[in-house]
Amino acid sequence: MHIEPLLPAPLESLRPLAQNLFWTWNTDAAALFERIDREIWEATSHNPIRLLQLVPVAAMQALAADHGFLLHLDRVSALFNAYMSRPRRNDFAGMLSDDTIAYFSLEFALTESLPNYSGGLGVLAGDHLKSASDLCLPFVAVGLLYHQGYFQQTLEPDGWQTEEYRVVDFASQPLARVRDHSGEPIVVGVPFNGREVFAAIWRLDVGQVPLFLLDTHLEQNELPDREISGRLYGGDVELRIQQEMLLGIGGVRALNAMGIHPSVCHMNEGHSALLGVERIRMVMEESGATFDEARLPVSAATTFTTHTAVAAGIDLFPAELVRNYLGHYYEGMGLDEHTFLGLGRSNPGDEAEPFSMALLGIRLSGYRNGVSKLHRSVSRKLWESAWPQLPQEQVPIDSVTNGVHLPTWVSHEIGDLYDRYVGREWRDDPTRAGLWSEVDAIPDEALWQAHERQRERLIYRARNQSREVAVRSGTALSSPSFGQALDPKVLTIGFARRFAGYKRATLLFRDPERLARIVNHPQRPVQFIFSGKAHPRDEPAKQLIREVVQHSRMPEFRDRLVLLERYDVELARSLVQGCDVWLNTPLRPLEASGTSGMKATANGALHLSVLDGWWWEAYRPGIGWAIGRDSVDDDPEVQDAFDSASLYDLLENEVAGSFYTRDPDGVPRDWVRRMKLSIAELSPVFNTSRMVAEYAHKAYAPAAASWRILRANNLAAARDQAHWLRRIGAAWNDVNVVQLEDTATDSVLAGTIIEVTARINTAGLAPSDLRVDILYGPADPSGELAADNETPLTLVHQTEDGNYIFKGSFAPEQGGNVGYAVRILPLHPNLHSPFVTGLAHWA
Repeated sequence: MHIEPLLPAPLESLRPLAQNLFWTWNTDAAALFERIDREIWEATSHNPIRLLQLVPVAAMQALAADHGFLLHLDRVSALFNAYMSRPRRNDFAGMLSDDTIAYFSLEFALTESLPNYSGGLGVLAGDHLKSASDLCLPFVAVGLLYHQGYFQQTLEPDGWQTEEYRVVDFASQPLARVRDHSGEPIVVGVPFNGREVFAAIWRLDVGQVPLFLLDTHLEQNELPDREISGRLYGGDVELRIQQEMLLGIGGVRALNAMGIHPSVCHMNEGHSALLGVERIRMVMEESGATFDEARLPVSAATTFTTHTAVAAGIDLFPAELVRNYLGHYYEGMGLDEHTFLGLGRSNPGDEAEPFSMALLGIRLSGYRNGVSKLHRSVSRKLWESAWPQLPQEQVPIDSVTNGVHLPTWVSHEIGDLYDRYVGREWRDDPTRAGLWSEVDAIPDEALWQAHERQRERLIYRARNQSREVAVRSGTALSSPSFGQALDPKVLTIGFARRFAGYKRATLLFRDPERLARIVNHPQRPVQFIFSGKAHPRDEPAKQLIREVVQHSRMPEFRDRLVLLERYDVELARSLVQGCDVWLNTPLRPLEASGTSGMKATANGALHLSVLDGWWWEAYRPGIGWAIGRDSVDDDPEVQDAFDSASLYDLLENEVAGSFYTRDPDGVPRDWVRRMKLSIAELSPVFNTSRMVAEYAHKAYAPAAASWRILRANNLAAARDQAHWLRRIGAAWNDVNVVQLEDTATDSVLAGTIIEVTARINTAGLAPSDLRVDILYGPADPSGELAADNETPLTLVHQTEDGNYIFKGSFAPEQGGNVGYAVRILPLHPNLHSPFVTGLAHWA
């Protein structure tokens, strides 16, 4: 039995506010709930549903008579109602009124009171939904609802991480069971090769975006199957494939059961790749199409985002495991084992190669992207084996650089300054042209004082948390300055993220003696706050945490270094809002993007980072600092030595000096100038409103258009294209450039037009089936071509022997060695990308 809290009539509008996560990014709404009872608000991890359940009736009655509180409630309710009543932008980027985008992710970080996330992937997914709501996109999302979520972190006396799982009380969360028109709960089944696993559907409202979460903890399931939605990343490879089947296959079936038929699906990593297979199965069932025919509209209407920069980060499944769980499923679609497993192998013919869900997602998507411009290059190298006939720079993986949802992460004080000087538009659409030009109008004193208040709050919080840990671990008595770690006036540098080897959390300690001189400088001291979790099975990462803890207990670092346990989104907010500098030290180029620094800079912190991920494209002198150099050393030890020395140099010679150089009013003018420049340059770009809008233009709108075209008239265009692909595939190996001629001499002047003639054997294909291009650019001494430019060749005539003559020209614009190549690609009017087939010939 579930009892709803009894609210006095004047407070009834609290209920819809508590049931929508709008309050997680509206600071006025959060302040309203905190005003009800601050202690309960903190004790419930900022959970308004639980807050209303626990506040005594007498206290609520008193609030109902509090004129000031009622005015506050009316103001927030009006904001919420206006926000929710905005019409959906179904015309965004050219999408139509019946287009719906469905975003699938294994984790979502939306609020600290619902531990449905582990780290950056979930935080990015949560921010994606919030910006989709801000932009009024026709958006829904799908994930899993974990009964124990992700673990809570505690540290043993020696600094070793331990994990504690707690059961999530769904009755105290803003969750609603999804029901049909007759009021019965909707349940979907997922075939597990010999049995069916059932899942309930829960709805969580994120502004205008509904997030649907699947839950297998049902009586009709066997006990082991109930645990599929037990923990996030908590099991072995078998549990992982079960969760990915539930997300991909079950997620599509859940949407269908609710009458939601998305035109576009977005896979956030390979965890949801099976959604592509299930959508193909449904199209086959509806239209009678073959797998190859149904695959075309589904792939064209699917977006795949990879966050991985190393092969070790990719989920691989043994063929036998895939066969056991999915054999009956793919056989029912008319696929044999070799064909299905080949979709998840870089070499489909290699029977020993494991099955990659990420590769399956790549093969079943029409738009693929990395999460920064640098990561695009890394991803192309990582996945080039999927397109063996294309050079690495032409592998069809694009980039959409990550962002953060600014209203979620910007502090109340800094947000008020933005409202006053920049305009409230930054909350809903921070990308609006010219919006941030007024940052410089913020008085230096006002910005600095707001930031100092945030630092002070962070330091006092860190002291209290460190004191609790010291008492629990028994280390309190050994510290002469117990309870006084850190100083609210000292330059504070934050490092908070998932602990993993490549993130190099201990790079700072490479030269402890030099670091001790830096942190204890008599005029320019520096202090560090670390936080973060290691994956439960990542023993080396746990050792890194222990090393940081052990350094923090050394006499030379004890008052200048802490590691805060229990890292979650609430602690992350305190850190990005309160630190002066945000530190990031990944081993380049292994950081796909990174978003914690974006959150910090939006709050006025300055970024100090290796040129990796987003910082590679964001950095410019004056808005932060770049550690090391813009290159990669083959020896990680050499790179560690160079980067650590660079970090120490920056701290000693630039960062500390700028921070401590004050005018007579105590304001560090140069530092504040850097803060303003950083905010004005970075916040308009590195936010999820820009990111989601970029996805809409690059991926969602073209995908929706392809979905309409290829499914029209019972898949007429898709069937035609599938027939064309079979014809192309049968002839392709015999297509070739018979002869190539040009008008170039050994030495020509820049700007000279060079004509190229290609005689091509089309192997019986029509010339209209082919696209012939010249690619040209600088060539290195070995002959390696950097094909920066391309121009088409035009059909001239057919020769007597049945070949075709194509001609074109190009004009090199600069001196030096220049080369060119002729490339042949298949061409079809409904092919959404010329590279989608992976077929190419070169001369």
